[in-house]
Amino acid sequence: SKMTVKAVKMPCTSANVYTKVPDGGWGWTIAFAFFVVEALTYGIIKSFGVFFNDLMESFDETNSRISWIISICVFVQTFTAPLSTVLSNRFGHRLVVMAGGLLVSAGMVIASFARSVVDMYVTIGIVSGLGYCLSFLPTVTILSQYFDKRRSLVTAVASTGECFAVFSFAPAITALKEQIGWRYSMLSVGVLQLGITACGSLLRPIVIREQEEVKAQPPEESTETKYMLENEQTCTSIESIDSGVDITTSPSNVPGKTKAEPKSEEPKQHGQNPVENNSTPPEPKTKLLDFSVMRDYSFICYAFFGLFATLGFFAPSLYIIPLSRSLGIGKDHSAYILSAMAIAEVFGRIFAGWVLNKKPIRKIYIELICVILLSVALVAFPFASGFWGLMLCSVYFGFMLGTVAGTHIPLLAEDDVVGIERMSSAAGVYVFIQSLAGLAGPPLAGVLVDTTKNYSSAFYSCAAGMVLGAVFLALVRPCKTGLCHHQQQQQQVEESTAGPPPELPDDFIDMDIGKAENSGKGSDSV
Repeated sequence: SKMTVKAVKMPCTSANVYTKVPDGGWGWTIAFAFFVVEALTYGIIKSFGVFFNDLMESFDETNSRISWIISICVFVQTFTAPLSTVLSNRFGHRLVVMAGGLLVSAGMVIASFARSVVDMYVTIGIVSGLGYCLSFLPTVTILSQYFDKRRSLVTAVASTGECFAVFSFAPAITALKEQIGWRYSMLSVGVLQLGITACGSLLRPIVIREQEEVKAQPPEESTETKYMLENEQTCTSIESIDSGVDITTSPSNVPGKTKAEPKSEEPKQHGQNPVENNSTPPEPKTKLLDFSVMRDYSFICYAFFGLFATLGFFAPSLYIIPLSRSLGIGKDHSAYILSAMAIAEVFGRIFAGWVLNKKPIRKIYIELICVILLSVALVAFPFASGFWGLMLCSVYFGFMLGTVAGTHIPLLAEDDVVGIERMSSAAGVYVFIQSLAGLAGPPLAGVLVDTTKNYSSAFYSCAAGMVLGAVFLALVRPCKTGLCHHQQQQQQVEESTAGPPPELPDDFIDMDIGKAENSGKGSDSV
């Protein structure tokens, strides 16, 4: 069989045990859960602008003070990413996501009763922001663990939940406000976000045990190997070999492990669990947060790429409508431009997942090409004129944004960055670093617009950040290969200083047996 799944009595709460990454199975349920989580987290955040005018009128506040609600929310969401990693490694992804869903819903529901903008800062900014972090990051991390060959495609398609939410939630919430008002509409959104908790209950942990697949087809032993093993076992204990302790006296005596494997078939006949016998040696404890990724030069470059690229993610969605209005485009047509951008982003995410799913392909280079093209899109906005010019730029930007936004976090699982083993810790640190740009980016662009009295300066600043991100992304692969080469050289130097290991003859065991026979004859003659 291709894979083996451990039978469990409580499938809703127990882990799935596979002999290899399933690339499907329960992973499809995880992908659906991630689609819904994306829609109820980032989709709501991006659609929150429909409440702006209502909040300004109710609280008699300026646009900038209302904008800080989302700024604080996004900052808290990204700044607490390491906390999400620690909690996921300690309590599991399921409990963390379910708790995050409760926080998100509670923050939005309480915000519907807010009496000042400061109340919104606390409820949506801090409470819901923390919930968004605990919901999104563990879900995308465990989704990457269920897929290998299809990881890029599945993650990209599942991440389109955010785009569909932006396209559908904004008009739906607007229509709901006209019927019941903005407070009850916000309350309804908070209740809807309880769906995150339901999605969290579907996140079954996954365990990969590669040893079972090896033991299913033990290699046949030659007659000479069996003879050597029988002589060796005269000085050792069979029970010690069955326990998994390697007591071989020759470096080439690897089949000694397979010789003892038929013994492990007996417990299976008596109804014992084979996984328990294989897990006799104590497993190393999982680190709650592995900071060793900060010593990896390739990850450092990738983190700087995320830091500067984040500057270019927000500008068009925030400033495309003011830019279009400044060019004399009507309010309705400006909204069409934003909707077209969201639809194009869906196709960009799917296209990127399809391309990155092709093999053989160096995914880090495909990401670099997409980032460069995204920089071109940001530079093109100030040169657009008229409705169709902005529409063309928005569609192009939305498509390229989808290729980058849907893949930059899953790419952490690639060996060119940190690998799947350390992705959980790396994702927490990576998103934490992104929070700095998420907090400083909007105010920086606002200052440039206020100073120059021109919205083009915001797009230029974001394009500059994206270009810097492309430079650091181009250094990821060279740093990875250079670091590995340096480690190999260091290992060779250490081996040379330690001296060569003693060379053993091929007939090492035969020599030992001969010595034992000679000593036995000598004792008999005495």
